[in-house]
Amino acid sequence: MDDHAAGPHRQLSRRSLIATGALAAGALGASAPAIGTAFGGSPAQAAAGVTKKITLYAEQLPGGLFGYGLAPGQATVPGPVLEIYEGDTLEITLVNTTNQRLSIHPHGVDYSTDSDGSPLNASFNNPGETRTYVWRSREMFAASGRRYMPGSAGYWHYHDHAMGTDHGTGGIAKGLYGALIVRRRGDILPDKQFTVVFNDMMINNKMAPDTPMFEANLGERVEWIAIGHGGTFHTFHLHAHRWADNRTGMLEGPADPSLVIDNKDLNPGSSFGFQVLAGEGVGPGAWMYHCHVQFHSDGGMAGIFLVRNADGSMPPGAEEAIHRFQGHTHTHGS
Repeated sequence: MDDHAAGPHRQLSRRSLIATGALAAGALGASAPAIGTAFGGSPAQAAAGVTKKITLYAEQLPGGLFGYGLAPGQATVPGPVLEIYEGDTLEITLVNTTNQRLSIHPHGVDYSTDSDGSPLNASFNNPGETRTYVWRSREMFAASGRRYMPGSAGYWHYHDHAMGTDHGTGGIAKGLYGALIVRRRGDILPDKQFTVVFNDMMINNKMAPDTPMFEANLGERVEWIAIGHGGTFHTFHLHAHRWADNRTGMLEGPADPSLVIDNKDLNPGSSFGFQVLAGEGVGPGAWMYHCHVQFHSDGGMAGIFLVRNADGSMPPGAEEAIHRFQGHTHTHGS
């Protein structure tokens, strides 16, 4: 298993970034834990209107891939999960260590044209160049006619918008993407966090049996961030678990009308997220996640969500299921 697809404890510490105060640029190393985050199902708390400063490094990776990382030599595919609260500002100093033109472009937040990350607005990093991008977020507010304008809270994403073409088609194809979460104060925070990107016929730029295996212990609160890229339409299905089709994936009460689902469209440029309790109602085991377009799953768009026993031990039959998955023949290229 490669490093960026390793167990969820390592993935969360490497990729999650959220703080209650301003961060000095580059202060987070690759192994730094989530800062100011109370895990284990406790409500999120943060001061209003803080500015968080980070440095991201765009780097070339083996196999022709490219990635973003929080420290030199730590780039991954997907890049680190970036998190803020509504009302916060995120200042990203992007260091382009490659010989390619590239950028970083967000979904779901506010920014000026010089932080757009697109060649249209001359917003990109030339080879070797360092540039700062500023993303802002806001809470919902009252508008006229007894209506409200939405805030920024949601499961979003970021990606290159300049490599290969003026739309970043080359950079996205090669792995320059990651998850962006804007939380609302009071949101419940997870124990574990997984990013799944359907990019054409790949998951996190890999195909089965090399796709990530995500792990959690029975009963842990797991947050999934699902992102679509490329030029192919998909659906995302998680075996034995379900979520509410709303902002958080959780019902707000017995009268919440949100549809409860276990399969959702995941198309290019779209994203969503949700939380589940690992193995709740079904128990531990090797559960599959995959694209439910049949020839896509046959072609390798599948992976394993391993729910261990509550003490972290391997449940009966899980090891055998993993071996069967690793030995399964996938019809790549169908």
